[in-house]
Amino acid sequence: MISNRFWQACERFGLDFGRIPLKYVCRMLLLILALGGFSGLTPAQDQGASQPGKGQAEPPADAGGPQGDVGPYAVPKKKDEPPPPPPTEKPKKIEGMPDYSIHVDVPVVEVPVMVTTKDGQFISSLKKENFRISEDGTPQTISNFTISDAPITAVMLVEFASGDYYFIQDIWQASYSFANTLKKDDWLAVISYDMKSYILADFTQNKQEVYGALSQLRVPGFSETNEFDALYDVLDRVDRIQGHKYIILITSGIDTFSRINLDQITKKIKNTKDVTIFPISVGAYARIMFEGQGRAAPHGPITGNPVQITDYLQADNELNTFARLTGGRAYFPRFPAEFPEIFRDIGGDIRHQYSIAYHPTNPKLDGTYRKLKVEVMAPDGGPLKFKDQKGKDVKVQVIAREGYTAKHTVD
Repeated sequence: MISNRFWQACERFGLDFGRIPLKYVCRMLLLILALGGFSGLTPAQDQGASQPGKGQAEPPADAGGPQGDVGPYAVPKKKDEPPPPPPTEKPKKIEGMPDYSIHVDVPVVEVPVMVTTKDGQFISSLKKENFRISEDGTPQTISNFTISDAPITAVMLVEFASGDYYFIQDIWQASYSFANTLKKDDWLAVISYDMKSYILADFTQNKQEVYGALSQLRVPGFSETNEFDALYDVLDRVDRIQGHKYIILITSGIDTFSRINLDQITKKIKNTKDVTIFPISVGAYARIMFEGQGRAAPHGPITGNPVQITDYLQADNELNTFARLTGGRAYFPRFPAEFPEIFRDIGGDIRHQYSIAYHPTNPKLDGTYRKLKVEVMAPDGGPLKFKDQKGKDVKVQVIAREGYTAKHTVD
């Protein structure tokens, strides 16, 4: 039975089902239901429609989403959000101006230090707190402190000229004495000089190559001994080698014909970093013998070049200066028998030393020479004291380079 609501809809659409077969009426009814035709009735005409069941509340109109028989879509309203911040404006690039980057170069100064007793015995028990270092009188803060015990890189620079007639035996013995102290991981180059320099052996770890180089020192050449030129050349060569280097300078100290003068070689030594010079003077016995006769030992074959006693004294002073500027020691043995012990001391010094590094309080890269002073102190700030096996106080020697030349940057 078709409800009154259906007939009301038919009347509204002007349909007369009395003249239409029943099967078409049923099809029409299904079509109207599918199209939702009944939803178009007014509230007055829809009084016979069923009411919503209990517990089914009509959603409020402001809940969001389309309204209809199926209810609203569950799309809640978004809360009010603050507007996004405006984008950061990049500085405008000026045409023709290049891009620059800032690079800060913090200088570091490394100072090798040897601390020995008066007899040359290395003191290995010191700590960072025992050292005080100052630059041009200003105290510095030590940033790195180590005790090195590593292989060495050294150049043996040997004077060998016909002017060394009275010193040849000393030169040979001193050279072989140092070669005998080498260890398997050490690097050594052998260079001789008279009027010019000769590389007898490039850097090698093979002792036999070192002995083979020294065996070439048999027949002297020129009589001139251009010590300053030879030392300048070696400093240039080792400056390109990384790490700390040592120069074992076996010489009479007499310079006869160099193009470089004393001021120039002294400036070169000051400007060279990471190099320590150990000069060993030869010919002391001949000098003593001739000085007993009231004259200087000849510097040449038989008759020799004219030299004075004061020339040798000046040469000794120069060797001391080379050592002091670089943190080394100069040796003046009186007899050849002293050479083995001297080179054992040198080997101990260069293999066992303290390395101090600091960032200078004066960061200027102005190329100035700056004086260094290294002191050894007790933890309480007082003088550091050592005692020998008999309980007597032992004097301590601090050996370090006298200064360094800062880098120079041109504005």
